[in-house]
Amino acid sequence: MISSPSSYLAILILLISISLTKSASIEENFVQCLSFYSDKAAPFYASIYTPNNASFNNILNSSAQNLRYLVPSAPKPEFIFTPLTDSHVQVAVTCSKKLGIHLRVRSGGHDYEGLSYVSEIETPFIIVDLAKLRDVNVDIGDNSAWIQAGATIGEVYYRIHEKSDVHGFPAGLCTSLGVGGHITGGAYGSMMRKYGLGADNVLDAKIVDANGNILDRKSMGEEFFWAIRGGGGGSFGILLWWKIKLVPVPKTVTVFTVTKSLEQDASKIVHKWQEVAPTIDENLFMRVIIQPAASTANKTQRTITTSYNAQFLGDSEKLLQVMKESFPELGLTKQDCTETSWIKSVMYIAGYPNDTPPEVLLEGKSTFKNYFKAKSDFVREPIPETGLQGLWQRLLEEDSPLMIWNPYGGMMNNFSESDIPFPHRNGTLYKIQYLTLWQDGDKNASKHVDWIRKLYNYMTPYVSKFPREAYVNYRDLDLGMNKKNSTSFIQATSWGNMYFKDNFNRLVKIKTKVDPENVFRHEQSIPPLPVSTMQLKDKKCKRWE
Repeated sequence: MISSPSSYLAILILLISISLTKSASIEENFVQCLSFYSDKAAPFYASIYTPNNASFNNILNSSAQNLRYLVPSAPKPEFIFTPLTDSHVQVAVTCSKKLGIHLRVRSGGHDYEGLSYVSEIETPFIIVDLAKLRDVNVDIGDNSAWIQAGATIGEVYYRIHEKSDVHGFPAGLCTSLGVGGHITGGAYGSMMRKYGLGADNVLDAKIVDANGNILDRKSMGEEFFWAIRGGGGGSFGILLWWKIKLVPVPKTVTVFTVTKSLEQDASKIVHKWQEVAPTIDENLFMRVIIQPAASTANKTQRTITTSYNAQFLGDSEKLLQVMKESFPELGLTKQDCTETSWIKSVMYIAGYPNDTPPEVLLEGKSTFKNYFKAKSDFVREPIPETGLQGLWQRLLEEDSPLMIWNPYGGMMNNFSESDIPFPHRNGTLYKIQYLTLWQDGDKNASKHVDWIRKLYNYMTPYVSKFPREAYVNYRDLDLGMNKKNSTSFIQATSWGNMYFKDNFNRLVKIKTKVDPENVFRHEQSIPPLPVSTMQLKDKKCKRWE
């Protein structure tokens, strides 16, 4: 009797199923599953790192930004899988789903609450780290680029610069951001007032869905495509590629940083900035970095400094004219200004020294690794000077606080709140980022976290209301959390409305359609609406189909 190929396959499936015993480790089961589904031309064995591997800690720590989630007490993954191909990501999803292994996905490690590399609510878990998927293919003739999710935004900027000095892309200020997660949250940057967000300039995408299929814009449909451009990472699938639209930039870009302390009328100037920055020429992005510093008048005391850190798409002569007309209070002079190229202006805003070669962007290394807690707010009415005085007092109480105010207006006002899931548009004057940083690990963490929570409470009267808005890429678990493998729509509404406003309900409907079993989940992932228990039971029984 001659057996058919299908019977051989059935026997093979049976043998593999039998081998997946409870005594086998999660890693062994995962490897067997990968072997079964993987393309043999793309071996994966060297891409799995367990705690017993000498490289495990280096890989885990490589792109993690918040050191709070790398302390010994933080949950660690069973292993880290670093796919080498898109197909590896597909089989990782397929196998984690069939084996019931919870996965987290990391592209750049900038998640403020460590959700891409730590699971506080569900163990065991694994990390799928996209760091080896970082191709950037720029097509100047088409004014576009296909970029892989593991590339940093700095690498994207460099590859554009490599092909043209009059093209750019409006995305992040920090050059080590992984583009996969960055754009899923919106991706604001120094050209947002001119061109909108990074997510506003996405033409296409490729994503692995909950069934392990790779979908592009056409095959996923417009609703799915809408959700991934601002709906936050880790809810709908694993982003593989973005196709982005390049934007024109001038050959000459001007940058400056001017610092004013309380002794130099900082309060009055900041108060004026609130009115000016969102309405000034859209070619100018002028943020304010606020922090304590030693007083020049009395070295034993601290004061508050406000640093106006800016990028202008044009030459210094035009910039000085704009500032003289709209914001003479800052007293900007020709000596304060530096004319440079767009790529060098990006590096300036990111904090690189002026003589740093652009090639450093290819290293993809972070310049910011700290123990920190962060929060965010959006402001729709100028904070009065009395409110600012109270804010300064509270900043002086903390060891190392930092606030960054990013102006809105310009092109941001031209998008409706529902064009993409990112809703913080017309009427927003600026966004506040609050940070407190420390160096002694988790020893005194509660002290600093308590301080920033009190500061956040103090700011309540001065920021957006109903809802109090927050930026999804500045994750804040104080706003609420999902429970283990159980995302309650009612509970999630508390933080979902803050991140997405009315778009949250639409995101939930899309999640329910594309990932009803909640394969992609974390502490603040979008919840699916409940489906019948029988439907889930039927699907889970088909383990190796």
